[in-house]
Amino acid sequence: MFSKCKDIQAELVNMRRDLHKIPELGLDLPLTQKYVIAKLNEYGIEYSLNEGDSGIIAYVNKGKPGKVIALRADMDALPITEANDVDYKSTHEGKMHACGHDAHTSMLLGAAKILNENKDSLNGEVRFIFQTAEEISKGAPVMLKNNALKGVNAVFGTHIGTILDRTIPAGTFIVCPGAVMASFDRFVITVKGKGCHGSTPEKGVDPINIAAHVVLGLEGIIAREFNANDAVVITIGHIQGGAQYNIIPDEVIIEGTTRAFTEENRQKMARRIEEVAKFSAEAFGGTAELFMDWGAAPVVNDPEMAEFAGKCAIEVLGEEHVITRVKAPNMGGEDFAFYLGEVPGAFMFLSSSNPDKKTDYPHHNPHFNIDEDVLWEGSAIFVKIASEFLK
Repeated sequence: MFSKCKDIQAELVNMRRDLHKIPELGLDLPLTQKYVIAKLNEYGIEYSLNEGDSGIIAYVNKGKPGKVIALRADMDALPITEANDVDYKSTHEGKMHACGHDAHTSMLLGAAKILNENKDSLNGEVRFIFQTAEEISKGAPVMLKNNALKGVNAVFGTHIGTILDRTIPAGTFIVCPGAVMASFDRFVITVKGKGCHGSTPEKGVDPINIAAHVVLGLEGIIAREFNANDAVVITIGHIQGGAQYNIIPDEVIIEGTTRAFTEENRQKMARRIEEVAKFSAEAFGGTAELFMDWGAAPVVNDPEMAEFAGKCAIEVLGEEHVITRVKAPNMGGEDFAFYLGEVPGAFMFLSSSNPDKKTDYPHHNPHFNIDEDVLWEGSAIFVKIASEFLK
C-alpha cells in the first residue's frame, strides 16, 4: 500500500507549495483550514472541526472495530519574512513556513488519501490530527480538549528538515526510543526601578544595571548548579528597556526560554530564575517579577513504538536510510509531548537536507526550504505504520 505514495509525489509537492504561499500564525488559520477541508472533501474523508481553534480531526473507518491509531501534522507558520526567491514564496507579509509545517500537512493529507482508498483492508480506525499553534505550544492542548485522542491506542508524528543534523542526507528517516526533544518554556522577567536623568543616577534605581546582573546570574545557574552531564539551557533572546540615551528608565523586560529533559530540571530552572532575578533586583533597590509561560514537556518516545516505527521505515526505505540511534537528543521543543503524555507513540524525523538544492538551512531561518523529493517518503511511512499497527 505504501508504494502508492510514490504515485502522488507531484500532488504532494503541489499541496506543499499551495500551503507555503499562505502561512498563518497561532490558533487561527482560516485559509489553511479551508485548504485542508477542500482536500478532505475531494478525497471523501470524514472530518470534524475543533472548538477553540482552526484544528481539524479527520477519520478513516471511524468507529470500525479494532484498534485506533492517530497520525499528527502541525499547520502553523512563523512571523518571519521569507528570503527565498521561489515562485511559491509566501504571499503573506512577515509570515513564512520556516519550519516545514506546510510539508507536514501535505504528507499527512497524502497518507490520508492512500489509506482511505484502501480502507477496506484496514482492521481499525485511522485518525488524522491537523493541529494549529505548535510554534507557541498551544495547539496540542486544544486538540486534547476536542477528544483527538479519545479511544486512541498509539500516536505518531514526523518532523521534516535539518532539525537533528544538517549533515544527515535528504531522505534519511530517524526514529529513536526515549527522550528525543527537550521541554520548552518561555519566561518573562519584569525588572522595575525608578527612572531619572542619566546625569544624576543616584536619584533613581537603574533597572538596566539590575538587568545586566540578572543576565549574568542566569548564566551562572547553568554553569554552577546543574550536573555537567545534564542537558539544560537558559537562553535570553529579548531585552527591552529605555528610550533615550541619557534617561534611566523605570522598567526593563528580559525574555527567554528554558530547555530540559527532565521535569525536575525544568522546575528547578524556573525556581532559580525567579530567585536570581528577585534577589539581584533587591540588592540594587529594585524589584523583579517572573512570568512563566509553560510550553511543553520533553518529547519522550515509547521504546516499543519507536522500535515498531523503525521497522516500518526500514521496510519502506531500506535499512541504509533509517537511523534508530543518535548521539544526543535535540534541544528543540515540540508540543507533540502532550500527546505522548496521554498514549504511547513516537515522534520521528525526516531529513530534507540537500546542500546542492540549498535546503540545508536551519529551521526558523528566512532561507529555510526543503528537498521536496522526500515528501512521498513521509506519506509512505505514515501509511506503513498505520496499516501495520492495525493488523
